[in-house]
Amino acid sequence: MSKKSGGAFTPYVPASKDIPEVTARSVILGILLGVLLGAANTYLGLYAGMTVSASIPAAVISMGILRGLLKKGTILENNIVQTMASTSESLAAGVIFTVPALILTGAWHKFHYIPATLICITGGLLGILFMIPLRRSHIVEDQDLTFPEGVACAEVLKSGEEGTGGAKYLFYSIAVGALLKFLTAGTNLVKGAVEWAWGVGKTGFYFGTDISAALLGVGYIIGFNIATLMMLGGLIAWSVALPIMGASGSGIEGELMDWFWTNWSTKIRYMGVGAMIVGGVWSIISIRDGIKSGLKEALVGYKEAGGKAASKLLRTDVNMDQKHILLLLVLTTIAIFALYLQMIHAPIAIKFGLTSISTLAMVVLSFFFVAVASYIVGLVGSSSSPVSGMTICAILATGGLLLLARKFLLSQGIALGEMAFITATLGVAGVVCCATCTAGDISQDLKTGYILGATPKRQQWMEVVATIIPSLVIVPVLIVLNEVYGIGTGEPGSLKAPQATLFANLVSALFTDKEIPWFFVEVGAAVGVAIIIMDLALKKLGSSFRMPIMAVAVGIYLPLTLSTPIFVGGVIAAMMSDRRGDTDRGTLFASGLIAGEAIIGVVLGAVIYFGKDVFPLALGPGSDMLSVAVFAAMAFMLYRIAKSS
Repeated sequence: MSKKSGGAFTPYVPASKDIPEVTARSVILGILLGVLLGAANTYLGLYAGMTVSASIPAAVISMGILRGLLKKGTILENNIVQTMASTSESLAAGVIFTVPALILTGAWHKFHYIPATLICITGGLLGILFMIPLRRSHIVEDQDLTFPEGVACAEVLKSGEEGTGGAKYLFYSIAVGALLKFLTAGTNLVKGAVEWAWGVGKTGFYFGTDISAALLGVGYIIGFNIATLMMLGGLIAWSVALPIMGASGSGIEGELMDWFWTNWSTKIRYMGVGAMIVGGVWSIISIRDGIKSGLKEALVGYKEAGGKAASKLLRTDVNMDQKHILLLLVLTTIAIFALYLQMIHAPIAIKFGLTSISTLAMVVLSFFFVAVASYIVGLVGSSSSPVSGMTICAILATGGLLLLARKFLLSQGIALGEMAFITATLGVAGVVCCATCTAGDISQDLKTGYILGATPKRQQWMEVVATIIPSLVIVPVLIVLNEVYGIGTGEPGSLKAPQATLFANLVSALFTDKEIPWFFVEVGAAVGVAIIIMDLALKKLGSSFRMPIMAVAVGIYLPLTLSTPIFVGGVIAAMMSDRRGDTDRGTLFASGLIAGEAIIGVVLGAVIYFGKDVFPLALGPGSDMLSVAVFAAMAFMLYRIAKSS
């Protein structure tokens, strides 16, 4: 753990000692892992609606390569590698949550490489540049902000100084996860999902599970509490709301399985939307004092950044130069203005007006939500950060401004098609979401660096590099996955892209006559309020089990088949509660399961995309019994390896 000396914090590498940090090998390895894990998280996010931190897997792989194979490398070099790799993971989350919505709304008919990549790069840069002035107040001074993933990664890297044996479990599980994905997507020998539905009187019941190594690993990593809440959300939707709907109406008509999926996708899942909106607003309200101080500190940080010569600061306290921050901010804002100008199709005068409104909204909302995200991840960690809720708030705020602009144009006798407004709103949401995700990531990385004694300036510049280069790869991965699997289409085997589907429906409802089942949104909001009240009661009782609303909301919005394997992973994590640590074999094995499945999913997609239509092999179809048995074996394997820690 962190050392204290006379009440003052002492980093692992003292400020007086300047060891190799940014080297050719650390940068190259950071970029390569960033591209690899960014692609993996792109797949995982579209499939499961969530990504997982790449910091610990990247740290373990880095130690295995630098210290294990090359017999070289310092702890600060390994820190640079994980910093760069985790940046690409956060960027993937920002892109996949928003950019596919442009296709789902009809604003785009395909992914456009340059605009989509610019959304990724500019959003990531804003997340870094707006967060830097918060470093001292949030990372160094505020003891209430623990940044759990950042602390965990620091402990992993410190333990790696004594050996790198854990890397073998990661590489082994990557192969295992890849094999299971190949059996499901590459051969159909094992089913990708098994599900059952049975009628009871006028209504019925449903249960199912995806056969997924990645989701099992996600459940283990996020732990029993969050996994249980996601399962609770799934049961609220599938085992309570849908049966009540069947019993209260004229009964179930047509094929039973089709009835469940149709009514969940068109009605019940919107309960999750209502709960997300409530959760996003509540997250902001509950930390309002921290946000106020954070915004104040950010403004002060920009003013004072150049007030003390860097030469007079300790190495461990030097940020990027103020002039470089401001220059990058100006260039990024200009790039975003040009991007929106190209994206929005309207007469030239109106185009400039809408672009100006969108750019202003983007800058204000990005600055605000970066402060919010940095504070929240410090309190509860990145996995519990309500990015979806914050993006919904950004969509509603931007959409409200553009609705006023549309009404003004109509009052002047100018009727402009809705696609210009939809594109502008989603363009803002995309940049804000990328900025929010990146801000949370860099906050955790800077906390890791603070504990280890890294140089903040070097980490921040490497974040900039890691924002630009992996961004060039994320969109091609999106293109391949969309062409091969389909994104948000609702077809069997397609990637569900829950957040992008949600944002597309929300924006379409603002500017078109598309109907949203507001009754179910209101019911979900009421459920959200009830969950918040229960969570406050648990907090007052001092319970270790808490009920963050966003976890339940996501469970309602996702298919139950996704929540089931996540819950199984969470149960295994609970069984290992007395053994789990930041470097336990279970965490490493779970991380490898995620990476292995995601990587083979992208590889299979690329093979099919480039004309090798040889998959799936004609070895299926698999049976339910075989598929469940394979998943059970995978779960038992995770349990045994975690138990051996």
